[in-house]
Amino acid sequence: MNRFNFKPLITAAGLLAAGVFSVQAQQDLAKYVDPMIGTAKMGHTYPGATVPFGSVQLSPDTDTIPYAVNGRYNPDVYKYCAGYQYEDSTIVGFSHTHFSGTGHSDLGDLLVMPTVGKLQLNPGTETNPDSGYRSRFSHDEETAEAGYYAVNLKDYGIKAEMTATTRVGVHQYTFPKSEEAHIILDLKAGIYNYDDKNVWTIVRVENDSTITGYRQTSGWARTRKVYFAMTFSKSFKGYGQEKQPGQVYRGFWGRFDQTRNFPQMAGKDLRLYFDFDTEENEKIQVKLALSPVSTEGALKNLQAEAPGWDFNAIKQQARDAWNKELQKVTVETLEESDKVNLYTAMYHAFLGPTVYMDVNGKYMGLDRNVHETDGFTNYTSFSLWDTYRALHPLFNVLQPQRNQDMVQSMMVHQEQSVHHMLPIWSHYANENWCMIGYHSVSVIADAIVKGNADFDQNAALDACVETARVRYFDGIGDYIHMKYVPEDKSGSSVSKTLEYAYDDWAIAQAAKKLGRDEIYDEFMERSTYWKNVYDKSIGFMRPRLSNGSFKKEFDALNTHGQGFIEGNSWNYSLYVPHDPAGMIDLMGGKEKFSTHLDSLFTMELPDKYFENTEDISREGIIGNYVHGNEPSHHVAYLYNWTNDAYKAQDKIRMILRDKYQTGSDGLSGNDDFGQMSAWYLFSSLGFYPVAPGSVDYALGSPAVKEASINLDNGNTFKIEAKNQSEKNVYVRKVELNGEELTEPFISHDQIMNGGTLRFYMSSKPNRNLYN
Repeated sequence: MNRFNFKPLITAAGLLAAGVFSVQAQQDLAKYVDPMIGTAKMGHTYPGATVPFGSVQLSPDTDTIPYAVNGRYNPDVYKYCAGYQYEDSTIVGFSHTHFSGTGHSDLGDLLVMPTVGKLQLNPGTETNPDSGYRSRFSHDEETAEAGYYAVNLKDYGIKAEMTATTRVGVHQYTFPKSEEAHIILDLKAGIYNYDDKNVWTIVRVENDSTITGYRQTSGWARTRKVYFAMTFSKSFKGYGQEKQPGQVYRGFWGRFDQTRNFPQMAGKDLRLYFDFDTEENEKIQVKLALSPVSTEGALKNLQAEAPGWDFNAIKQQARDAWNKELQKVTVETLEESDKVNLYTAMYHAFLGPTVYMDVNGKYMGLDRNVHETDGFTNYTSFSLWDTYRALHPLFNVLQPQRNQDMVQSMMVHQEQSVHHMLPIWSHYANENWCMIGYHSVSVIADAIVKGNADFDQNAALDACVETARVRYFDGIGDYIHMKYVPEDKSGSSVSKTLEYAYDDWAIAQAAKKLGRDEIYDEFMERSTYWKNVYDKSIGFMRPRLSNGSFKKEFDALNTHGQGFIEGNSWNYSLYVPHDPAGMIDLMGGKEKFSTHLDSLFTMELPDKYFENTEDISREGIIGNYVHGNEPSHHVAYLYNWTNDAYKAQDKIRMILRDKYQTGSDGLSGNDDFGQMSAWYLFSSLGFYPVAPGSVDYALGSPAVKEASINLDNGNTFKIEAKNQSEKNVYVRKVELNGEELTEPFISHDQIMNGGTLRFYMSSKPNRNLYN
């Protein structure tokens, strides 16, 4: 099986012989995207069909493992955050909503599965697939591309194909000849499912080829409704539902046989079927549109985005949409695999946040009321603890309009919140309160400071300030009063203190830009509180108690019970992105700090220190540096604040080479809604936003030979790496528009104004670079 179409590369003998692959003459950049990357182990990506930032993510689910067994969390469910695991041998069906790369989950709505033969409405199990409607499959008969997915369902001889628009999932099933062909709609299925997660489901059969309805669930999002409209290209000859368990109160619905051809279905757990007669190789298409508001909205979305039945035309539109976005960066690379990794990273970075409104601008608000946007696109699914670090800064370069709209989406969230807080981790008109910090303020401040802020900036700053003053949220009251979060009153206290201090600094930068001096002074003071959890006697950040003392039992290598979340003190002690110089001075100066960083990358971290942490595995670790999780993503670039900037360069290239590879297991940790991919993109191009909220980017060691960032303002920013090779990982000198740089930084304006950043590469370090 060939999941890619690399034929043009094969015929380009000259390029292959030179080992250089240019996209200048190749407009179909989507062929380099491999949605299978990250579908094995910890990547938690999905291989299915979607468009950039699309509301629909139509993808196969490969098992139905429950969230809990005997009332206790089932750790095996963690593998299925995206619904799909590459090692599995069966497919349960194709559902329409998925998170990409997250470390927790929800969704998996509206699962569709075609079958032939005896009707079965139970999904069965992987060990006994014949007991249910699932089917065996082979990766040799599976195709995953940008905007398209296909697989052969071996047990039924059905070819399943799917593509998508922003709000519509489009299925095409090629059936064998049968008088017992079925299309199942499982409204009970879901990701991270458990008993009673489904609150209520309603379905109406509008005619012999169209149904509408909604499903309400209570999971990670506590109150979530998904409305839909589903239409078939062929009239069904009959339909029905699985018999539901009896209830104490049944009303007077018992006068009807609701299991067969009854057009009004309701219950907590519905599984429906639609019957057809099919000829050999007959194609039946299904279109399913989503709406956050109503079935009427879903029908309008369906008509607006997918009015006909030309599957190939919709598939091509999806691919064209991806190519439009991928053209924002064109590259020449050393190896073909580098292009696969780079464009797949860009693909993953552009999967979310996702559009959350109907074509007419209506959406469900956090207050459970229907709202209508005023001049912006509303987005949902903000995994902010991850994405504030590099993904949103990437959007300020490559997706400036979308990022402005995302900020406005955060602002209406704050307006509708009874807590008057910006999003922490939100999706589908719900706040799920996952992770720590209030990192919406970082996203907003970064947009304001970098001038990508066509919204009410003072109102946005006010929303940031109000969020940061909610004293009853996660230790903020103690943080304000005591100038640190005490561990005996709030767990993960050191991580919280450090992240609050950074967020406060970001608020101060936005206030400075807007001339709000009182706010600037207040939050710059708060941004220094990180110093209060640094223990000079041991040289590490350490939890303090409410009596002012440091916690006695302490292990700087342990990820559990030490005051940190998803990291240990070795890594988190380096989390002062807004004041690296102050941190370095406190830790003994540039020379000592540089040696300390060296130790991080070379020391050994025994498995016992992270073996019970879901989000950290051996694949994501170099020494004691954890790249497979977010808190350390800026760390390699900290060498730029010492006299040894060259030391960052071989480490960045090592991370790019070792922690990002092709293949299903090519990611070394959860992609976390594009954050891992954004790190790869920035670092491959040679620079990184260590502290969003600053206009500066730290320089590293580019992996590309050449790149052009084609900016929305019409300018082009070019990166050139002279004498580039696998061995030449060090930078001899850097020029911006022909002038040699004396500091390892460039500014946002320098990028947006266009120009050329030229690196001169070498196999030997330049110890005097920038000094």
